[in-house]
Amino acid sequence: MDLPLTGIKVLELARVLAGPWMGQILAELGAEVIKVEAPEGDETRGWGPPFASDGAAAYFHCCNRGKRSIALDFKNHDDLNIAKQLATNADILIENFKVGGLAKFGLDYAALARSNPALIYTSITGFGQTGPYAHRPGYDFIIQGLSGLMSVTGERDDLPGGGPQKVGVAVVDLMTGMYATIAVLAALAHRDQTGIGQYIDMALLDVSVAMLANMNMNYLTTGNTPKRWGNAHPNVIPYQVFACKEGHIILAVGNDSQFRKFCEVASDAALGVDERFATMNARIRNRDVLIPQIEKLMKQRSMEEWVTLLEAAGVPYGPINSIAQTFANPQVQARGLKVDVPHPLAGTTPQVASPMRLSATPVEYRNAPPTLGQHNEIILRDLLNMSSSEIANLQERKVI
Repeated sequence: MDLPLTGIKVLELARVLAGPWMGQILAELGAEVIKVEAPEGDETRGWGPPFASDGAAAYFHCCNRGKRSIALDFKNHDDLNIAKQLATNADILIENFKVGGLAKFGLDYAALARSNPALIYTSITGFGQTGPYAHRPGYDFIIQGLSGLMSVTGERDDLPGGGPQKVGVAVVDLMTGMYATIAVLAALAHRDQTGIGQYIDMALLDVSVAMLANMNMNYLTTGNTPKRWGNAHPNVIPYQVFACKEGHIILAVGNDSQFRKFCEVASDAALGVDERFATMNARIRNRDVLIPQIEKLMKQRSMEEWVTLLEAAGVPYGPINSIAQTFANPQVQARGLKVDVPHPLAGTTPQVASPMRLSATPVEYRNAPPTLGQHNEIILRDLLNMSSSEIANLQERKVI
């Protein structure tokens, strides 16, 4: 059965993470994604160790599954002409060059839309195409700081280890890739109705600000600047990490009935009906009184004991796993979150499964992350209808 985006051609002129993450999602949904790389390749091919068995860094392998790779030098006339032909035949183009960076090659939206008005062109930059920062380079770490994300991430300033902290993965890049994918799917729906493509301007800063969610609304509603809460939550209590007699555990009590159940299994039922703590609003107002009491209760039992009690009572909890423990977890294994994908050099290569579970058109893992220029000849022959002699001529002149 065809996948949802079967027949959709994507030209990826993007490097590192946000754009390639978007390209990988589209590939998993069935799109044919052509990754155009400079002769030296995507920078992340060298971002190791660790390196995968094909010599590319593990980082590159995280976001380039399901694509074909062609190596082109835009400063070479023949290579540039190939890129333009691919763009003319594409449904979607993804790029993350600096603002205006592709215009000098005639690969900007205005130029390409003249020959391909149905093209959906997605630009991903740090700050967007407009505004005083538009021409600044934008990296995930910088954006996490500028957007306010790091002001609410990390331990409280008055506690040991307090201070701003970035998220452990490049979450803004990843979320930008996700938002960009949603925007492209909307643009495809619009094109189905009108036949016309459009330009999509994605900025890491915009995404990072938007994803602050309740923190934004806490500020906009009250005018009070949110602060860091470490492993606690400003609007839900108790919702944080607690030290046990042995080990640590996450307690995530989302409503009042769960709180009463917790207090019962903690052998302090009276705490659950105390008017200072009986409602979420009351618990928030009396946080400084309640949390020390819960800390004492949690230290009376080991983490394993709490797991048994909380599981039986239906109180939300969780361990703090290493990534190794995560992949050994029975639920993770049952969901098949590790997959082995065929690889032309290594036999197979490990990958992380897509979280998208579609009943009628499930995701397929057809191709491993490509080696640099792996599909040069296939792309020229199948997509641009070049003859064997034309391809041989390009090879002789070292165009490809």
